[in-house]
Amino acid sequence: MSVTDGQPTNGQSILELRGISRRFGHVQALDDVHLDLRDGEILGIVGDNGAGKTTLMKTIAGTVKPDSGSIAVDGDEVEITNAQDARQLGIEMIYQDLALFDNLDVAANVFIGREPTKGLPSLLGFLERRRMHREATELLQRLNIKIDSTRLPVGVLSGGQRQMVAISRAVAFEAACRILLMDEPSAALGAVESATVLELIREVRSHGLSIMIISHRIPEVLGLADRVAVMKNGQLVAVLDAATTTVEECVNLIVAGAPARSGAGD
Repeated sequence: MSVTDGQPTNGQSILELRGISRRFGHVQALDDVHLDLRDGEILGIVGDNGAGKTTLMKTIAGTVKPDSGSIAVDGDEVEITNAQDARQLGIEMIYQDLALFDNLDVAANVFIGREPTKGLPSLLGFLERRRMHREATELLQRLNIKIDSTRLPVGVLSGGQRQMVAISRAVAFEAACRILLMDEPSAALGAVESATVLELIREVRSHGLSIMIISHRIPEVLGLADRVAVMKNGQLVAVLDAATTTVEECVNLIVAGAPARSGAGD
C-alpha cells in the first residue's frame, strides 16, 4: 500500500481542494479536507455512510457551499456557488438518482437544458429534433454505448442503460466538460451491467476527462481508479495508489481510520 497526503506527486492537478469544511447543525460533515484531482485520472472516493463523500462532491458541484476552505481549477482559485458556476468551469455531476426524465426519449435526455433550436432566438424557437437524434446517435456510437434507438423513452431502459444515458448527457459537450463527478454509478446494477458501465467510464477518461467517483464496491474501485481517497467522519484519512492497495487495507482505513499494522512503512 502506498499512502500519499492527497496531493499529486506526479501529474498536473486540475482540481485542488484546500481545507474544505462543512457543518450541518451538530454534524461536522467535512473537516479540513485537502485533496487534489489530477489531470486525466480516475480518483475513487470510499468510506462508510456518513463519511462525507457525497457532501464533498456537492461542494465541487456547487450544490453545497463549504463553511471554509478554497477550491482551485487549473491553479486558479474559484468560487462555486451553484451548479451553473460549476458547469462554466467544466464540472458536471451525475447524482445517484441520475435525474433523468422517464417520459422523454434518449435524445431529449442527452440534450436537456441545452436543446438546439431554430427560428426565433427565444423560447419561441423550435427544437431541432432531427439534429438532436443525429448527434445523440453519434455520441452513443463514439462512446460504444449499445442502445437500440435514441427515440426510446428512458423509462423503458435497464438500469445500466439509464446510467449510460446520464454519462452521455454529462459529456455530450466535451469541450465544456473536463471534470466528471459520479455518485455510486454501479450501486443498483448487477455484475454484467456494472462491468459495462465501468468500461464506459474508462472510455470517457480516454477522451481526456478527469473523473471522481464514489463507490462502496471497493474491488471495483481498485480495478478502475488510479488513486483511492478514504474518508471517515468527514475527514480524509488517506489517499492510496490503487495499483498497490488491497481491499483489506481499504476496509481497515474505513473502519479504524488508520492503516493496518502490517501496512506500516509501505
